[in-house]
Amino acid sequence: FLYFIAPTLAFMASNITQERYEQLKKERTFHKFTYRGLEIDPLLALTEEEFKALVHARARRHMNRSVGRRPPVLLKRLREAKKNVKIGEKPKAVKTHLRDVIVTPEMVGSVVGIYNGHQFNAV
Repeated sequence: FLYFIAPTLAFMASNITQERYEQLKKERTFHKFTYRGLEIDPLLALTEEEFKALVHARARRHMNRSVGRRPPVLLKRLREAKKNVKIGEKPKAVKTHLRDVIVTPEMVGSVVGIYNGHQFNAV
């Protein structure tokens, strides 16, 4: 089935001019991140208590009971990695063994390498 489609796609791709390609590239819309109806900027403006009220009960319970120094240290390392990056580039991956940390709006845009017992998977 793909054998019959592939030649037509190659033919269609050759008919698009460079100007048309640039125009289509400009018209392309990017995915807007939302959580419970809020985009990323209003989410970043929320305090920790307001964000806790926004998440579901299991996450709220986890955030209330997870006292320790490991999750805050991870957040600190993520902030440092994002701070040392040029505009338009991805930050360096921060490796961690913490698999149960709730993703907060502050973490959006960071690259985290989560250890699965064998290797670090970038998330």
